[in-house]
Amino acid sequence: MTTTAPVANARDLALAHYAARGVLEHVLARHGATFQQQIALRAAITSDAPQTPDDLLTQVWDSLKADPADIRATLDELLAKQLLVADGAHLRPTDAGRELLATVGAEVAPISARIWGGIPAEDLAAAGRVLALVTERANAELAALTA
Repeated sequence: MTTTAPVANARDLALAHYAARGVLEHVLARHGATFQQQIALRAAITSDAPQTPDDLLTQVWDSLKADPADIRATLDELLAKQLLVADGAHLRPTDAGRELLATVGAEVAPISARIWGGIPAEDLAAAGRVLALVTERANAELAALTA
């Protein structure tokens, strides 16, 4: 008997995203951080050059498509928590910000290994191609809607 694999759709993608995000948000909450704060902090930490608030806002918006006012509030929260610091026109991650991201990463790593473990490399490659194409198309549709 041959079983047909289910065909992925938008609902499946959303359910997978929110399940994985729920895991991360649970870990972040233990450290008093939010998902959006983590995205903004990661953008600041992984950037090759110092970022202005507008640079970080753009990076976070590109990732989350969140309201720019909410993103600015998130940057203010990170400054208030001293996870980012103003350095002239730029925002830089503090040692505390880097430590938070490293700690969360270390806590999430074994969970991620359990979630992703055992998935064949060819399936991951196919999923990666499909997700990149869906992202590209959805970004194009959003751009057309907001133009």
